[in-house]
Amino acid sequence: MAVEPSTRGGLLGWIEDRIGLEALRHVVEAKTVPVHRHGAWYYFGGMTLFFFLVQVFTGILLMLYYRPSSQEAYESVQFLVTQVPFGWLVRSIHSWSANLMIAAAFVHLFSVFFLKAYRAPRELTWLSGFALFGLAMGFGFSGYLLPWNKLAYFATRVGTDIAGALPLVGAELVRFLRGGDHVTGGTLSRFYGWHVAILPALATSMLALHLLLVQRHGMSVPPSVELEPASARRTMRFVPDFLLRDLFGWTLALGVLAALAALFPWELGEKADAFAPAPADIRPEWYFMFMFQTLKFVPGGELLGIENEAWVILLFGAAGAGAFLVPFLDRRVVERGGSPLVSAIGGAALTFIVVLTAIGYHAWWPVGTAAVLILGPWVAGRSMAGARGERS
Repeated sequence: MAVEPSTRGGLLGWIEDRIGLEALRHVVEAKTVPVHRHGAWYYFGGMTLFFFLVQVFTGILLMLYYRPSSQEAYESVQFLVTQVPFGWLVRSIHSWSANLMIAAAFVHLFSVFFLKAYRAPRELTWLSGFALFGLAMGFGFSGYLLPWNKLAYFATRVGTDIAGALPLVGAELVRFLRGGDHVTGGTLSRFYGWHVAILPALATSMLALHLLLVQRHGMSVPPSVELEPASARRTMRFVPDFLLRDLFGWTLALGVLAALAALFPWELGEKADAFAPAPADIRPEWYFMFMFQTLKFVPGGELLGIENEAWVILLFGAAGAGAFLVPFLDRRVVERGGSPLVSAIGGAALTFIVVLTAIGYHAWWPVGTAAVLILGPWVAGRSMAGARGERS
């Protein structure tokens, strides 16, 4: 089939004849974004993407100096932060952006959940987004060991020991994670391979699918807005209206990231030593803290021949599977216009995560009380709105 040549001359005409940007421009111009009182939550998806891009860029710079072996890993990072111009800043930005990316993804995930954006036909959008959240957690876990410092070494040993509590597959899972029976240089090489090759490949593929699905189905609106007559709904153009707002959010995120990285440089600590005593207060990164703190509360012993710790891990796995499959478990949300019970369960889970994380950081009273006072009425209001939508 012959292709009509472009009427434009010069470089733009040459590119148009070979790529066909005109069709893409029409798609972009036609794309709109819903406008409603919950629209601020839309921007956390783009902010998560921004922090991911920062991770990619700074990670490439760090790879130029990092050496993934137990004999040289710590020294290579030490050389980077002390001898390479602005090396400390690049590493600090990489570490802070990893935490901010997971925080933004966490907010985005729960906002999508409470606004019921997983309902048909966006089931695959939710599944791909949930998988991306899991991959982000995997990035955090695999990257934590790479500096090969004392805290990371013992935290990884404790974290992989927890996996060993699972019945039947625990021992094999530990050997798979560590590359042997103990945390060694082989574990470091294995984590490095996951962190810079396997997980990025999976994340890039899943991100492309997720963005394609968002483009295909557009941005969802809450059930309460969907019940309004079509004449009452408002939209804005994606370009330039929403895009400029999104870029403004990226600018704010960059400012926060730069301030944190410059004012609170990420510490390196002491080099890992397998024969040294473990630090007194070992704890994982904040996004694993609620699970770690829950396991600390579990008494020793067995139930039905399975360790109590293993039961808790299995319950967390079941909860994660339920959250992953929520579009198929909450099928009637489209008919009812809401699902108060599912919202209440999600609110309870969110409160549990915040409170247990606060307890882990010895900040129970200020953070826990704020979580109850803020999340409780908000979830109750969402549940009531869903119930009103169901009755209507």
